[in-house]
Amino acid sequence: MRVQVLFFGILKDLVGSPERQLELRAGATAEDLWAELQAQTPGLARFRKSVAVAVNQHYSRPDALLHEGDEVALLPPVSGGSADAKPAMTSVHCRLLHVVIDADAVIHGIRRGEDGAVVVFDGVVRNHSRGRRTLYLQYEAYEKMALEAMEALAVEAKTRFEVRDCAIVHRLGRLEIGETSVLIAVASAHRAAAFDACRWLIDSLKRTVPIWKKEFFADGAVWADGDSFPPNVATLPGNS
Repeated sequence: MRVQVLFFGILKDLVGSPERQLELRAGATAEDLWAELQAQTPGLARFRKSVAVAVNQHYSRPDALLHEGDEVALLPPVSGGSADAKPAMTSVHCRLLHVVIDADAVIHGIRRGEDGAVVVFDGVVRNHSRGRRTLYLQYEAYEKMALEAMEALAVEAKTRFEVRDCAIVHRLGRLEIGETSVLIAVASAHRAAAFDACRWLIDSLKRTVPIWKKEFFADGAVWADGDSFPPNVATLPGNS
């Protein structure tokens, strides 16, 4: 059977392509797929235990069976690439943009008369990282899955923290120093719930939404180390 494999972040650099068609035996699993890819590109081996698998835009167990025509994405720990200006992808509460985020528009768009607080997290590109001077950043995403994951977080936050509304906007592509990479706004009758929801949203986004960051320095470029996936997201098991 034939499946479509998508690579992101440092995995894309290692294999030299963002995607590849792969022929597998009937009954193969994502773990079998990884073994085949590792044989072709031995450098993948060091990432084995930190990579998560998504099949048809949903996180999946490595031992799940694959089928003809499946889209399999291999996801390094997220740290949220490159892109030209593309149309925005939007859901009820979320947006993925390739242009500058208009923070004022997001904040004013969410505020209502019944709100006693609007808490905002504005993630900004800084000019240094790990003791090195940063020139600019590049963000890439598994866009359809990222938008769905962001929307799921927004919906959960409204229930979990009993806030009235929230908005999440993430920018992709090249970002200069001082520009906003991610903006989260939470509106609520009470400030405590809004603060708690806002912090939970950014922490959860950084761990679960498939967005990656590449940092460009005066002396080179690296993919940012991402946080480990949470326990409910299975990663590839180690070599036996």
